Amino acid sequence: MRNFEDALKRNVADWPRIARQRWRRMNVQRSARYLRTQAAAMLRRAVMPLCVLATTTSAIADYATIEDDVWRADRVLVVKSERLLHLMRDDQILRSYSVSLGGRPAGHKSREGDLRTPEGDYYLDWRNPTSDFYMSIHVSYPNADDIQRARAAGRDPGGMIMIHGLPNDSPPTTTDYLNEDWTDGCIAVSNQAMIDIWLSVDDNTPITILP
Repeated sequence: MRNFEDALKRNVADWPRIARQRWRRMNVQRSARYLRTQAAAMLRRAVMPLCVLATTTSAIADYATIEDDVWRADRVLVVKSERLLHLMRDDQILRSYSVSLGGRPAGHKSREGDLRTPEGDYYLDWRNPTSDFYMSIHVSYPNADDIQRARAAGRDPGGMIMIHGLPNDSPPTTTDYLNEDWTDGCIAVSNQAMIDIWLSVDDNTPITILP
């Protein structure tokens, strides 16, 4: 009986300590749950702006691509009789520029040195940023038909037909060159127009030159 009483006294004496331990465990568990909840909330707050940023960045990139596509030409059209070069996209004129042609502009180029600007369908197949003129883009004259006709006539069809700006040794603002046909058969534009054309067409863009 005495042993039982002694054990009961010890349990009663230990109860405050046991209660404190249980309270601490409960607080630790509650704190852990709170920290997990806060961490999840912080993660959501961090991830959501990133998602918004990613979506916005993607939208801006898509818009920039659309804007770039709208600005760029998929074809060039030159009308010699009107002295105009048109940048085209989906058969619509984007922008137009005045041009100067070869010294004998009427008719299709048939031989080297005839001072004529060719007529027909070609490509803008390469470019030269350091030419004798203010930048230049090459027209793929002569094509197979041009070569065949020239050979049949025993002639050299010529070549090196370019779209280019003004001569590098001329004042960039001069308009004298734009008021007459002065090239050896190339298509000349102002330097400002040449910058736009250079930026607006890719290599291998088709070009049609009409009489």
